[in-house]
Amino acid sequence: MPVGFRWVRGHVRAERALVERFAAVPVAIVSDNMERMFAGGADLRPMHAQDGKGGGLAGTALTVLTRPGDNLLIHKAIDVAEPGDVIVVDAGGDTTSAVVGELIARHAQVRGVAGFVINGAIRDLDAFRTGSFLIFATGVTHRGPYKDGPGEIGVPVTLGGMVIHAGDIVIGDADGVLAVPRAEAKAILDLAEAQQAKEAETLRQIEAGAWDRRWVDELLKARGFTEE
Repeated sequence: MPVGFRWVRGHVRAERALVERFAAVPVAIVSDNMERMFAGGADLRPMHAQDGKGGGLAGTALTVLTRPGDNLLIHKAIDVAEPGDVIVVDAGGDTTSAVVGELIARHAQVRGVAGFVINGAIRDLDAFRTGSFLIFATGVTHRGPYKDGPGEIGVPVTLGGMVIHAGDIVIGDADGVLAVPRAEAKAILDLAEAQQAKEAETLRQIEAGAWDRRWVDELLKARGFTEE
């Protein structure tokens, strides 16, 4: 398989039950339990309809590295994807030509693809804003893609400094996108779910006017804070 035109097969997909548990946890809470070190970049934004009811993106990464402005290997990735996959595309962050539009996204949705994460541009924005398919991208343009390649499927990609391997768990909501390494996913999820429960209790205390605020003054005192 020549470098630049290949599909690296054989990655292990994350367990579906684990992915479904991640879908119920906000990205910010998962991020906290990865030491706030990883992110897909602030430019990577949801382009789909936002109904305010949650239900963000969660799936297993099928990675694509492609020449900026070209979607030949994205087409191939959709054709080999399995239901529940998130197609993660590194198109170099280029936003001068869209690599995904309404037709290709609809084909992906029919095949059971959970969504797209694209380091690059999309087009047909109105279709995404009124539809149910989940898509994150760094830009929008009416200019369409080329279909010449090169590109690779199943190789590690980088989005905003965040490395994503095929088989990792990818989650996304209004705060952005995060990749969770498959090997560490269970341990990270357990911590995130515990924090989620703790924050739910804190919200209850806030609503009841019973949130213990002593920690603020204790921390300030430890840092040498003074009043003048």
